[in-house]
Amino acid sequence: MLFFIWIKISSSNPKNIFLQYSLKKEGYRIQKNMVHGTHNSIDDPRNKDIKIFINGELFLRQDAKISVFDSGYLVGDGVWEAMRLHKGVLVFLDLHLDRLWAGAAAIGMKLDFDRDKLIQNIWNTLDANNMLDNVHVRVMVTRGFKKTPSQDPRLTISGPNIVIIPEYKISSSETKEKGITLFTSTIRRGSPDYLDPRLNCHSKLHEVQALIQAIEAGADEALMLDINGFVSTCNATNFFIVKDNEVLTSTGEYCMNGITRANIIRVCKENNIPCSQKNFSLFDVYDADEAFVTGTFGGLTPVVKIDGRVIGKGKYGDFTKKINSLYEDLIKQEISK
Repeated sequence: MLFFIWIKISSSNPKNIFLQYSLKKEGYRIQKNMVHGTHNSIDDPRNKDIKIFINGELFLRQDAKISVFDSGYLVGDGVWEAMRLHKGVLVFLDLHLDRLWAGAAAIGMKLDFDRDKLIQNIWNTLDANNMLDNVHVRVMVTRGFKKTPSQDPRLTISGPNIVIIPEYKISSSETKEKGITLFTSTIRRGSPDYLDPRLNCHSKLHEVQALIQAIEAGADEALMLDINGFVSTCNATNFFIVKDNEVLTSTGEYCMNGITRANIIRVCKENNIPCSQKNFSLFDVYDADEAFVTGTFGGLTPVVKIDGRVIGKGKYGDFTKKINSLYEDLIKQEISK
C-alpha cells in the first residue's frame, strides 16, 4: 500500500535532502520546493526529452554520459560558459565566447576548434531541439580524457571534450518579486595568484562551501568577501548595492567578470546613473537603500535581507526596478540587431 503525506521540510538545511530521499525510498511522495534562489526556474516537462551535444554527437538526456577519465570529472580541469537564447538570438554571444577563450588561455588549454565551429555546434544543438526562446545554454569544455587518474595534463590522451546542454528555463517571477536573502560566508574569494576569481572554471568547490554555509544559516545564497575583508561577490552571482541614488559594486579584482555585471555598469553609465566600482564593507551593505545580484540566468534579482538584517525596505526597490528595466531594454536591442 502506498501512503501519501505532506511534509514541510525547511530548504535551509541540506540534511533534509537525505530525509527527502529516505522518504521516497520508503514509497512516500513529498510535495515541496527544495530551491529558492537566483537559479530557481519554472519546471518545464520538455526538458525530459532534450538532446545534449557531446563531442559531435547528440544524445537524449538519459543517455548523455562522459567517461570517468574526463579531466573535468577527475580534477575540475575545464572552463565553461552559460548563455541565454531570447527570440532566436543568443544574446551577448561574443562576450561569452571572449570569456571562454580567455579562460582556456589562462589554464593553458589548447582548443582544437574555432569560434565559428563552436557557434555552429551550439546552433545545431538548438535546432535539433527546436528551441527558439527562453532557453539556457551551458557549454563545457574540459582538457580531455586521461589515460589514468592524475592532475598531470601530459597524461591527457585526447583533444578537449565539449558538452552543450540546452534547457528550457524561465526564471521564477516569484523569486524576482520576493527577493532573496544572503549570508556572509567565512569562505573568501581567492587571490589572483593562485586561482584567479575571474576564471570561469570547473573548480567551484569554494563557492559550493560558501553556499552550504549560507543554506545552513537559513539564507538563499552566500555573500563572499575578498582577502582584505571587502565585499566581493556572491557564490554564483555578482553583488550590487544602492545608496543615495548611487550604484556600488566591487572593484572586480576578486570576483567573476560577469557579463551581466558589465552590462549593468554599462546601462548605468549610458543613462547617467552614478555607478562606482570600489571597495566597500559590510558596514556599507547593512545601511544600503537597496541591494541586488546579477547573473546570466536570473538577470537582476533583488536582495531583501543579509545576515538577518533587512536591507532598505526589505522589498524589490524602485531603483532596482529602474535598472532592471534598462537592462531588459538592452536585451531587446541585442535581439533587434
